[in-house]
Amino acid sequence: MAGLLAALALSGSAEMAEAKTQVLEFSQLRGWGKDDLAPALAAFAETCARLPGPDWGEACDAARSTDPDDARSFFETQFRPVVVGNPKTALFTGYYEPELTASAVRTAKYRFPIYRRPPEMIPGRRWFSRAEIEDRHILQGRGLEIAWLSNPVDVFFLQVQGSGRLLLTDGRVMRVGFAAKNGHPYRSIGKELKRRGVFGSHGASAARIRAWALKHPEEGREILRFNPSFVFFRVLDLSHDHGPLGALQVPLTAGRSLAVDPRFVPLGAPVWIDKHGRHPIRRLMVAQDTGTAIKGAQRADIFYGSGAGAGRAASGVHDGGRIVVLMPVARAVAMADGG
Repeated sequence: MAGLLAALALSGSAEMAEAKTQVLEFSQLRGWGKDDLAPALAAFAETCARLPGPDWGEACDAARSTDPDDARSFFETQFRPVVVGNPKTALFTGYYEPELTASAVRTAKYRFPIYRRPPEMIPGRRWFSRAEIEDRHILQGRGLEIAWLSNPVDVFFLQVQGSGRLLLTDGRVMRVGFAAKNGHPYRSIGKELKRRGVFGSHGASAARIRAWALKHPEEGREILRFNPSFVFFRVLDLSHDHGPLGALQVPLTAGRSLAVDPRFVPLGAPVWIDKHGRHPIRRLMVAQDTGTAIKGAQRADIFYGSGAGAGRAASGVHDGGRIVVLMPVARAVAMADGG
């Protein structure tokens, strides 16, 4: 994991260097003057030490000594807005931390487990697919179960989200987070259900997929296996008032943490989002997470928080807009000069 995090923290990747960039002024960011920047300052200070280079280091030191009331002056002094890639391709989605009832032991009701990583599985290498794991019972009887859920659909969506709060039947709350995946690419079952004509072109929200799969258990099991990716978990020692851990191993902040493609957006960097759609968002966030489906310079996943309300808000997000990365002044000037 340490090697992966070091790779993700790099801000000068070949992909980013080759992508089209445009340096803007803060006056060109719609809504910039209306956003409360103090929460973004706090989120940035949590993870900025992971960003490499003296320019990022200077900005990080300044962030940690800046009064929240001076957040706007801090960002406008330390950074310049940079558009990486083509905003016409922008896509925003949302994710959240589910809250699910579970059992620490298998029962007649709770019989669908989530698993720890098998010791023989090497992260980064392709292992068995979801279908192979299920058909060949590769994980059964090995003591790898962390907890048990009441249906396979909740297990699947917990894997998609990558973290969750398990409300155990004995009264305890267990926090679980991403530990590893089997190396197979993520395939969207929503897109596949649209292709099969189960839903219309705008109807494959997570809530509708879940309801359909529960109502049609045999077809539902088959469609879940369309996604060969399989996620393993670990138990997290987190207080109840903290968000789940992101890729930088710090708690995420609802409405201020963003999952990005680190080939184009440095993990830990401030990011201005201008999301269109039914519920527009113009806000400064911080790139603190990644996702298997988050690919491209203008692709982002907004963290909406924990629980059912956050899930409903996140599931309806599929909007265009624009992603603007705030880069240290010297680095942005170099980009403007073609460096």
